[in-house]
Amino acid sequence: MILKGLDRSRFDTVVACPENSRLIGMVSDLGVRTAGIDPLHARFTWRVDRLIRYLASFVAVIRAARATVCSEAPDIIHANSIRAGLVMSVATLGLNVPVVWHAHDILPRHPLSVAIRLFACACRLNHIIAVSRAVANRFGVLVRMFGPVPVTTIHNAVDLERFQPNSESRREMRRAFGAADTEILIASVGQLTPRKGQRELVDAFADVARENPTVLLLIVGEPLFNRDREYADSLARAAHSLGLADRIRFLGSREDVPALMQALDILVVNSQDEPFALTVLEGLASGIPVLASAVGGTPEMIRHGENGWLVGARDRKRLAEAIMSLIHEPELRKRLGRNGRTEAVVRFSTDRFLGEIEAVYKNVLASGKTPQYQPAQRFKTELSAD
Repeated sequence: MILKGLDRSRFDTVVACPENSRLIGMVSDLGVRTAGIDPLHARFTWRVDRLIRYLASFVAVIRAARATVCSEAPDIIHANSIRAGLVMSVATLGLNVPVVWHAHDILPRHPLSVAIRLFACACRLNHIIAVSRAVANRFGVLVRMFGPVPVTTIHNAVDLERFQPNSESRREMRRAFGAADTEILIASVGQLTPRKGQRELVDAFADVARENPTVLLLIVGEPLFNRDREYADSLARAAHSLGLADRIRFLGSREDVPALMQALDILVVNSQDEPFALTVLEGLASGIPVLASAVGGTPEMIRHGENGWLVGARDRKRLAEAIMSLIHEPELRKRLGRNGRTEAVVRFSTDRFLGEIEAVYKNVLASGKTPQYQPAQRFKTELSAD
């Protein structure tokens, strides 16, 4: 979204990302130059052998990133994840290039996350963008205690043209699913992983299905890692053992999510933790009622009973009760969907998002960290993504 909307008359952009990746092709299609580097293989773990392998990967990527920075000589680096921020801040030591860390994740409680935050606040050229106040609060506690590094919250945006109410699309998609007007379609959209809470949703749906014979659950998404594949298999087994194999459909990954959203009566986002779920934004923009767990950045998008519905995390009983309440109150669903669309238009447009991103760039460059900056100058931005 940043690359597509950035003002090309003011920003000369190059993207450093893994070679032979889908991302590098997508960036090239936008007419943006790319610099290929090795992918970073690193995850939070307690296993010493894996930590050693991950450290070796960091060293290799840091070397490649430093060579790219020296070659491109950017005025500012936008690191599009915490890992990318860590890599680029190390890679630019001594080069006097400001690095904007774009924090999309709530850091886990792990000694490495403490070390990452301490390093972030130790580098005077860093600036942190958090996608929600929840992310800022978790990431920024050590920054506020030990360093002057600024933390700015910029909520994500949603494409209001791709995700919008469309009655024709709704009719077509419901016909494709064989759903009559009287049937209720509920869906979960996202990666199949325990953190997303699909198993708890399946269990809650069992309570709902016993009282509502015309309700169907769509589970959209696929597992990304090995343990997640085991989790996906367990979801299918649970649906079968609960006698719901004909009422729960596993659709896998879909390319037509904007159209699929229109078929729904309720979108459920039952995550155990969420930095700032794009799925919630997409549901709001689509004008469908969103039922979500009140975790992470989700309450920054949804006001309970006004533009969506919130429940506590890991509470099967309350989740089932909320689904049944929305099923039996069609006027409430309409009001939530209508207000959700209005909220998306007013607060989460791409214009607002890009304006705030560019404001951060200007503030960082005008702070004296790059003396050659002038307000009317065309400057080079390097985006780093892992």
